[in-house]
Amino acid sequence: MTVTLADVAARAQVSPATVSRVLNGNYPVAASTRDRVLRAVDELDYVLNGPASSLAAATSDLVGILVNDIADPFFGIMAAAIQSEIGGPGGRAGGERLGVVCNTGGSPERELTYLTLLQRQRAAAVVLTGGAIEDSAHESAVAAKLRRLAEAGTRVVLCGRPPSPEAPEAIALTFDNRGGGQQLTEHLIGLGHRRLGYIAGPEERTTTRHRLEGHRAALAAHGIEDDPRHTVHGRYDRRSGYEATLELLRRDPSLTAVVAANDTVALGACAALRDSGLSIPDDVSVAGFDDLPFSIDAVPALTTVRLPLSEAGARAGRIAMGREEPPPGGIATVRGELMVRGSTGVPRA
Repeated sequence: MTVTLADVAARAQVSPATVSRVLNGNYPVAASTRDRVLRAVDELDYVLNGPASSLAAATSDLVGILVNDIADPFFGIMAAAIQSEIGGPGGRAGGERLGVVCNTGGSPERELTYLTLLQRQRAAAVVLTGGAIEDSAHESAVAAKLRRLAEAGTRVVLCGRPPSPEAPEAIALTFDNRGGGQQLTEHLIGLGHRRLGYIAGPEERTTTRHRLEGHRAALAAHGIEDDPRHTVHGRYDRRSGYEATLELLRRDPSLTAVVAANDTVALGACAALRDSGLSIPDDVSVAGFDDLPFSIDAVPALTTVRLPLSEAGARAGRIAMGREEPPPGGIATVRGELMVRGSTGVPRA
């Protein structure tokens, strides 16, 4: 059913002229009125310049790239690779696309807002990167936005993100975080470690859950108890890794290895161990995840799971531009590779 400007006006209890002023931003409107109008726009999923269904052949030159934190190399690498694939040969009619990176800061509300704005701009494509937020209401809201985008002719690609059952139109290139997490912990167990601490990411993220599930699967396969004291959740940043490592050592000073949610967290863990007078890997081994560029230059170099971030981002960009066929069934699993380096070793007797 077509949603009109008059429908928005009725929902917000204002005149159509007021709705137009709010959307065009060309006339002063009281803040409370503006908020009421924008809320009605979101609730009705109103698309400026007409119904989404009539715009299937009229998308713009805009490509939206949603990231959690552009300062995080994990997202920066993927965004750069996506953007490298969305441009045309140049010139006024060269098929150029304008890539816009939307930094959500991890906010569910910002994620929905950016999807709404990209829908209004009739984006040619939208690529969502990284893990999803595990909240049923938010998942349904995002899926509804993705369906509307696809109905309007926008190509939707998930890069490093699980598929959305409620939005099968979205192509998913999903990372094998469970398999990578299991492989990493299997490596440490194979070296002889039995007392392993784990620094997990934010609890509401799919990436966090999947990597932790892989870690726990490796422990279970070798009959090692999953001690609740040995897992600490935090942000995906260096400070979190530092603080979590100190907490793990406080809980159990006998730990011989620390597995970090990602490489940035692992750097914080290394700093905390050094400040505690411990040697890496002689006293405590450390492992990360992602194989970010600095990982090999850390001292000692980090053992980690390499995710092909640039390759996955480039593929997502080509699919978004229609220059590469989507994978069969619209879903492809991208697997990581264990990179064994100097930060892990045999535990002391």
